[in-house]
Amino acid sequence: MSFSNPAALLWAALAVPIIIFYILKIRMRKVPVSTVMFWEQVFDEKSPRSLWQQLRHLLSLLLQLLFLGLLVFSLADPFFESDVREQRRVIVVVDNSASMQASDEDVVRLDAAKEQVATMIRSLKPRDEMALIVAGNQAQVACGLTSHQRTLQNHLDDVRPTDGPTKVSEAVEVGRRLLADHENGEVVVVTDGCFDDAVEIAAEENVVWSQVGGVIENIGLTRFQVRRSLLDPIGFQVLVEVTNYSDVAKECSLDLIFNEELLDVIPVKMESGEIWVKVFEKTSTAGGLLSAELKAEDGFEPDNAASAILPERLRIPVTLVSKGNWFLQRVLEANDVVDLTLADKVPDDLAPGSVLVLHQSVPQTIPAGKVFVVQPTTATDLWATDGKVEAPLVAKQEKGSDLLKHVRLENVMMPEALRLQPTGEATTLVESISGDPLYLHIPRPEGDVIVLSVDLDQGDLPLRTAFPIMLTNALSWFSDGKGELIEALPTGKVVDVNLPPELQQTARANNNQLLLMSPTGVRTRINVDESTAKIGPLPESGIWSLGSPLTEAQEQQVDNGEVVTGDRTFMSLACNLNSPAESELRPSVEISAREEILKAGFGGRPVWFYLILLAFILILAEWFLFQRRWIS
Repeated sequence: MSFSNPAALLWAALAVPIIIFYILKIRMRKVPVSTVMFWEQVFDEKSPRSLWQQLRHLLSLLLQLLFLGLLVFSLADPFFESDVREQRRVIVVVDNSASMQASDEDVVRLDAAKEQVATMIRSLKPRDEMALIVAGNQAQVACGLTSHQRTLQNHLDDVRPTDGPTKVSEAVEVGRRLLADHENGEVVVVTDGCFDDAVEIAAEENVVWSQVGGVIENIGLTRFQVRRSLLDPIGFQVLVEVTNYSDVAKECSLDLIFNEELLDVIPVKMESGEIWVKVFEKTSTAGGLLSAELKAEDGFEPDNAASAILPERLRIPVTLVSKGNWFLQRVLEANDVVDLTLADKVPDDLAPGSVLVLHQSVPQTIPAGKVFVVQPTTATDLWATDGKVEAPLVAKQEKGSDLLKHVRLENVMMPEALRLQPTGEATTLVESISGDPLYLHIPRPEGDVIVLSVDLDQGDLPLRTAFPIMLTNALSWFSDGKGELIEALPTGKVVDVNLPPELQQTARANNNQLLLMSPTGVRTRINVDESTAKIGPLPESGIWSLGSPLTEAQEQQVDNGEVVTGDRTFMSLACNLNSPAESELRPSVEISAREEILKAGFGGRPVWFYLILLAFILILAEWFLFQRRWIS
């Protein structure tokens, strides 16, 4: 046995004053009495004392010296040489990814994992070292190398589940760096084994695999997105993907909820291992929160719900300058996102972002801005005219153009069209057999121009569905409506988010910083570029908020769990699990932990602890003997 602090043994010198005080003879008090006849019989100094009386005092001395010796030895911190030779360094990787929230017979996997780690902490010998690394969403050191069991346990209690994919592989690499070639070092991985490279990691050298949980048959949402329709001005499309991770067929229902109102209920029937993918067409000019809830009975809730943000369809101001065309006016009025203004002549000023529609009468100089010309009758600065095209037949159509999506003009009867000759750069979208352009796109720095040269007063084009589709495509193209999409973000990944102009301005006013707030109210300041913000990896599913910093009143509202009110520029971001690897709850490897890693040492306490405990027992023993009058 050796001592960590041998100088503390000098405290043994305290035994000298203890012995001196023991051998000092007690001086009697002088008290006057009437007679000493009886007292001489009691206090006869020459009468021999019994052996029991001497031993009784000697026992008290021995107990006091033993108590002192225990205290001195504990201060010297003794240890066995075997403790140094067998000193371990244990790096525990705790998987707290999304799949660890699954329940096996009402036991949450993460709770079972933490109980295993708690057993390992209690098993540490005095000179062993342990570190904790969490491997969900990000590989992070939760507690550095230490021998203090209380510190390790407190950090273990602070481990919370995340909704992100597992990072066990990265955590094992961090653990190897902490081992630093230690002779008795090991990396212990406590996980459910539900990730792709589990078999390879379990077989690595110096890796102890400790698996929790069993096989759970699960069905989950693995993809959910929503965007504005490319065709319908008030429509939107919902993409849903559901995967059956079980060995049997499953039936459930999918609820679509828009702004807290039930939008649709879809039955879902899937065979074993089937991936069910559907796109649903819905309509609404309003934007808001779209949620999907999978009504499935399984032991894993995080993948049964998903959210997405539907952008509001912005209204398009349109000014129609025409002498009167019933079909053209009615098509524009029927469009739910168009704010139509009728005019007899071209206005001097147009609202920003507005579209000018010119019918028949056109000025010599086409005004700046976004202009859609229908059935022109004269030449302008952008084109010249050369008579009429009689009964034009469509020979060529740019099918890949956004302006002609879902438009077919091959069988449309068009008795007449104006023959146009562009004076500059132009793209022919629809061409007749004679090679004359019927539908043109003319790019300009001051605003693009689209020209339809067909006579609407003759033929059946206004009666065909192609005509309102062409106008809708043109308006959507002018307003950059490519199917607006605020992408739902996946947990555990770093993404670049495009900032709207108002947030860009807010960021510049706050030193290029914005506030990112989680669904549970955790606030983080992030730096942003001119027009984008790099965020992630996000650890929680739900609706995140990216915007201007909060005021003191708003901070108090968040701390009280209330909804933030008041003026604030922000954008909402939906974040979902959507991870096939986390939804697959059938482990790819089943390897039990080595028993010795969980086996306790000598109580897991240093020698001084037991010396102090023994000293406390001696105090109780001396008190008991004194009360029994065996010592004095």
